[in-house]
Amino acid sequence: MAPKNVSKSKKYVYFFGGGKADGNEKMKNLLGGKGANLAEMAGHLKLRLPVPPGFTITTEVCTYYYQNNKKYPPALKEQVEKAIKKIEDLMGKKFGDPTNPLLVSVRSGARKSMPGMMETVLNVGLTSKTIPGLIQQTGGNERFVYDAYRRLIMMYSDVVMEKAAGIEPEDDKGIRRQLEKIMDELKEQKGYKTDTDLTSEDLKNLCEKFKRKVKEVLGKEFPDDHMEQLWGGIGAVFASWNGKRAVSYRKIEGIPDDWGTAVNVQTMVFGNMGNDSATGVAFTRNPGNGDNHFYGEYLVNAQGEDVVAGIRTPAPINEVSKSEHNKNLVTLEESMPQIYKQLFDIQKRLEKHYRDMQDIEFTIEKGKLYMLQCRVGKRNGPAAVKMALDMLKEKLIKKEEAVMRVTPSQLDELLHPIVDPKAEKTNKPFVKGLPAGPGGATGMIVFTANDAVEWKKKGKKVILVREETNPEDVEGMRAAEAILTARGGMTSHAALVARGWGKCCIVGAGDLTIDLSKKTISANGKTLKEGDWITLNGTKGIVYEGQLPMIDASQESGLLDNFLKLCDSIRKLKIRTNADTPKDAEIARKFGAEGIGLFRIEHMFYGEGSDQPLFHLRKMILSKTEEERQSSLKDLYPYMKADIKGTLEAMENLPVTIRLIDPPLHEFVPHEESKLDELAKALNISKEELNKRASALRESNPMMGHRGVRLGVTYPEITKTQARAIFESAAELIKSG
Repeated sequence: MAPKNVSKSKKYVYFFGGGKADGNEKMKNLLGGKGANLAEMAGHLKLRLPVPPGFTITTEVCTYYYQNNKKYPPALKEQVEKAIKKIEDLMGKKFGDPTNPLLVSVRSGARKSMPGMMETVLNVGLTSKTIPGLIQQTGGNERFVYDAYRRLIMMYSDVVMEKAAGIEPEDDKGIRRQLEKIMDELKEQKGYKTDTDLTSEDLKNLCEKFKRKVKEVLGKEFPDDHMEQLWGGIGAVFASWNGKRAVSYRKIEGIPDDWGTAVNVQTMVFGNMGNDSATGVAFTRNPGNGDNHFYGEYLVNAQGEDVVAGIRTPAPINEVSKSEHNKNLVTLEESMPQIYKQLFDIQKRLEKHYRDMQDIEFTIEKGKLYMLQCRVGKRNGPAAVKMALDMLKEKLIKKEEAVMRVTPSQLDELLHPIVDPKAEKTNKPFVKGLPAGPGGATGMIVFTANDAVEWKKKGKKVILVREETNPEDVEGMRAAEAILTARGGMTSHAALVARGWGKCCIVGAGDLTIDLSKKTISANGKTLKEGDWITLNGTKGIVYEGQLPMIDASQESGLLDNFLKLCDSIRKLKIRTNADTPKDAEIARKFGAEGIGLFRIEHMFYGEGSDQPLFHLRKMILSKTEEERQSSLKDLYPYMKADIKGTLEAMENLPVTIRLIDPPLHEFVPHEESKLDELAKALNISKEELNKRASALRESNPMMGHRGVRLGVTYPEITKTQARAIFESAAELIKSG
């Protein structure tokens, strides 16, 4: 059978680099977000930024791959080879060449950002044949080359040889974890504190140990051919589209399964070539609070994965990016002033070009700046509202755009609770970290994503506590009320994902010690165990022991009022609310409601202060004669009138639409024996007679049953009592002015 969707002339590979690009940022559906933005940065006449050359394999190939039993279109191989030749010509290096080798990265890129959910492989093309050439190319920097090689072995064995091959190891038994243990043992043996302490000889031996472990665990040799590595990486990215964590994230975010991912193959530039090299992540505005300051973190002598992994504490790029944990580290502005100035200028140009806050990734190789990515930055609700209002003032966007920049769920975050400031004054912090996700949250400590999901199913509120999160934790992160990590900065995985969801999160709590075997956390001489309650203030980065009270956040900020005024200035629709009590009506008025679209009389029998009116309603429902009903309605009337009058008063002459009692009557019959006894006594009937009456109320189809207008036809006294309460309330309010 012929493969589906095959076309020999179809373009599957889009090149970018050298001031030109085949695509642009409008082609996100085809090139994915990353590929489209790389093309835009590299090729747009007003940008032409220093982007390492590369190419994007389109999302259509991903669709084809899954429709044709994980095979590629016949034309793809030739198009990839031509694109590699273009990179080689631009870079003056050759892929797989023993004397002057070119290395590439292989990354995913869906049309909507899915941070950390799909795979990446760096340093592809490094083999026993090309290692000597790279050492020569870097002026004899053996340490750098073997560091790059050990990273490739760790990533490739994990991503391509294990995950893409469908191997599901037991917890803590994955190949990457096993390789990390070998490296940790060596560091401990030698008394090293960080990876950068490892010497070239250490790394060389480590690479050999890694390869032996890969063969032992996975039963295959680590590939020593540059093209095998490349196609292995491409296949692994496509396979990761249907990986467990990507599928979970898509469900949470509502991303369609049939979109597919693109694959970006790009020239490697190295932030780990020494102290004149670095890598970093930055935002054109602060994603945590919306402040209009260039904000970010970087690591000297590191590769990009080190920043988001949270293994080393990143340094701030400038003074405003400083926090409790990195305040003593040297900023990029101080250590590399010229590079910082160039980066600052680029971020300004990017924000102006895209007219939105940008999340950017950059690498500095031997004193030269390269841009690796830009995308619209994820932000929490308060930051989204602040940025929209600020960008409107700056004339960067128009009113309509400002309103559409804020999603309903982001606006909802401004109504979420925050920790009561009064309670905070009387409670000592347990530990402090970086404020990565806003608001307050309280819950019981759990240590694994699976436990977070299971405890949540049982109705428990939990806080997920981890050394650092990784993409496999995504379902547990979603289930938790909040997330707390001991490591990682504001650009770490936990911070990025929590911000996107508007979830309370604190990262990089450096004084926190987590003992997974004992299921305890300790800080400042105090120890808490799994199941103990803690409270997080994600806005300030403070953790408290126990359950602290929460308050309504909307009272603490003028942001919501200002945003709603902006909405009012352009909307055409009038807004009414559903409200059934004076209290609800007052809140709705504060938020700008212009009337009540539905006031349901029966809702006064739910919630606070409803015990007495509910008792009288039940008496009325179970009455047999008109006399019994009239007696119950007489007792019920004052409550009904007070509720209606209070609500009309709160709405201050605005329209209120009232619906008369309309529930299926049997829903109001109590189930508790004590309440049934009380009713029988009040009606002066036996329990048996009460049960008989209650049973007669049950209907096979209550949606078409004895309710609403039909109830009023059968028992006009019920409609009459409600109408009297409405008209008397209105008349009294008119009379009082």
